[in-house]
Amino acid sequence: MGSGVLRSHVDDGRVYRTPAARRSPRRLSRVVAAVAAGTALLGAGIVACGSNEPKVAIPEGIPPGTGSPTPPIDINAPGRSADQLADWAAGLSDDIGIGTTALEAYGYAAAVMAETLPSCGIGWTTLAGIGSVESRHGTYDGSSVDAFGQVAPAIRGIPLDGGPGVAEIPDTDGGAMDGDPVHDRAMGPMQFIPETWLKWGVDANGDGRVDPDNIDDAALTAARYLCARGGDLTAAAGWQQALMAYNLSGDYLALVRDRASAYSVGVRPD
Repeated sequence: MGSGVLRSHVDDGRVYRTPAARRSPRRLSRVVAAVAAGTALLGAGIVACGSNEPKVAIPEGIPPGTGSPTPPIDINAPGRSADQLADWAAGLSDDIGIGTTALEAYGYAAAVMAETLPSCGIGWTTLAGIGSVESRHGTYDGSSVDAFGQVAPAIRGIPLDGGPGVAEIPDTDGGAMDGDPVHDRAMGPMQFIPETWLKWGVDANGDGRVDPDNIDDAALTAARYLCARGGDLTAAAGWQQALMAYNLSGDYLALVRDRASAYSVGVRPD
């Protein structure tokens, strides 16, 4: 699958993209129905998978579960505070298919919001679902994430030049952030455009820089944005509102939900 930037338009300064992978109408309708009813639909239960070993059921409905709880940490610890989650991340990484540094970033962002804005209730699983769709957790097209959360080579979306299915956003940063002096491009592992990053970006790893190409900074920025847009993300309506603010697409919402729900029960998404 690609980086999810094939089709774009803009709302409130954010680029909303229709991802390349399409969800079936039946599956999407179940998600939408769960939002309307304000209820979570449970999966069909344990299903045999061609062997005597049961397959873990992936819960349906929204919001997705919040997954394995992070241990208590000092969110203001010096240096890269997310390093405190190393043991927690190492215990999950192989099972769910997320690199430990990226997983630490998602867990730290959720922990910061739990302490600073507990009314939001965002789970690390939601951030991981978005990170998976947007950039494969910072590994799209050969990129990798180092121990400090830095993603290299930098991940950039297509030019937002008004082509077929693409928003037209003239350059807003002189190319300083996204490398394009003509049109804006989405940036980094969570795919923010420069204008939105300048408003919401935050330094999460204590290096004194607010960097869209750092997965710590990007994950906490995404968490702040989602909480501001959705309010209470423990409620179906709030979670839907937040995801639609991030990307105005029902297919995108269903895809993020599927992956976040898999992470919530400790397995890799299909």
